[in-house]
Amino acid sequence: MMMGDSFGSMGSSMASLFFLWATIQQIFPNHLKITIKEFLLSLFQQLCFAQRVSDHFTNLFSPYVEINFPESDKYSFNQAFSAIETYLESKSTDKSKRLRGSQVKESKGLVLKRNEAKVRDVYEGVNVWWEIVVETDGNRYYKLTFHNRARSLITNSYVKHVVQEGKSIIVKNKQTRLFTNNPSSQWVFGQNMWRSIEFEHPASFETLAMDPKKKEEILSDLIAFSNGKEYYKKIGKAWKRGYLLYGPPGTGKSTMISAMANLLNYNIYDLELTAVKNNSELKKLLTATSSKSIIVIEDIDCSVEFTGNRIKKENSSRERYGKEDKDENSVTLSGLLNFIDGIWSACGQERIVVFTTNHLEKLDPALIRRGRMDMHIELSYCTYEAFKILAKNYLDLDGDEAHPLFREIKTLLEETMISPADVAENLMARNHQINVEKSLRLVINTLEEKKDNQKSQQEKKKQKKFKMFG
Repeated sequence: MMMGDSFGSMGSSMASLFFLWATIQQIFPNHLKITIKEFLLSLFQQLCFAQRVSDHFTNLFSPYVEINFPESDKYSFNQAFSAIETYLESKSTDKSKRLRGSQVKESKGLVLKRNEAKVRDVYEGVNVWWEIVVETDGNRYYKLTFHNRARSLITNSYVKHVVQEGKSIIVKNKQTRLFTNNPSSQWVFGQNMWRSIEFEHPASFETLAMDPKKKEEILSDLIAFSNGKEYYKKIGKAWKRGYLLYGPPGTGKSTMISAMANLLNYNIYDLELTAVKNNSELKKLLTATSSKSIIVIEDIDCSVEFTGNRIKKENSSRERYGKEDKDENSVTLSGLLNFIDGIWSACGQERIVVFTTNHLEKLDPALIRRGRMDMHIELSYCTYEAFKILAKNYLDLDGDEAHPLFREIKTLLEETMISPADVAENLMARNHQINVEKSLRLVINTLEEKKDNQKSQQEKKKQKKFKMFG
């Protein structure tokens, strides 16, 4: 490195020669210009040759070793890269001349981090140098430089120390993020497949409006899964879990997913299938997700390829063409199942796959059979138990006898189909002023209206049936 530095002044010497030549152009006559030009060109060639020779000998006899840690390996993110980045950012900032300030949440103070391209570190008395390198195609990698005499210490101990320390800091300071997939036209060399924002949804299982027994069952299952690394290894299954959330709109499917993420501190990958062209793209997207994550496909019944209509469509194609009509430029059920339940399901650990649907009967049985979707969770209309949770959340009323109007609401809930979202809307404080009596009266009025409408619709259906068979 010192030998390379000794030749570093050659660049400035060349710049001086070009400046000298510009001056000569203005002062000397033409015949002298030609002579001087030939001399300068000869000197420039000699300097370039000397530079090439010096570089060769520097590399040949340099006692320093370099290890590169790229940000990605083809389509897979290099976990070591983020661990190294976190480790280097956590190094002491008291001597750093370049810092970066950030505030993750309003409730938290300003965080200062090192913001230098080159960082020196010391490990057991050995100096090492880290440098972030950005290539012309946008790919990044960390370059680690150290003396050859410390090769064994660095490769066997130091690198592992950096990665483990970085990962522990990531877990400690992890902020849950919400990802969504970009169209493949925006992918750059296997990167930029996902974009994300910080996820700050306040949902929790404590505030989730649903039957307490069902809630406890789901909660226990999630905790058992997150602690099940050795168990899944023992039984020879990929460490993943599938949940199917189904029920009418407004019954809390999205809120349930948010509560899951907050409980386990997992990232959410909201997969938009309409932006995926084919199975190959789907595979690349899913393998680029991180461990400790929830992969969500909402309203999966809206995709015709994953519904019961798929069978009719295939039969129609066979009758028309005598063979299956396969669209190679679309995502298919088999492509999705290959990641959920096939050999690709083992690519990554500690992942949860969640499907949501408003119409369970429309889904292809192959998609939701037990073993693929391990738990089928019905999120139904608001019950009295769910209402009590909402009343506690919004009005600070706790218990069966918290208010005299509870009995009337209980009776109406047993006779009326209403979503928890509709009940919550009536309990919401107006202008941030809580009025318990008024809010409960609004709930009662809404329940009575819905009860009358539902009764009227049922009578119309009965009359229609009577006309058909009368």
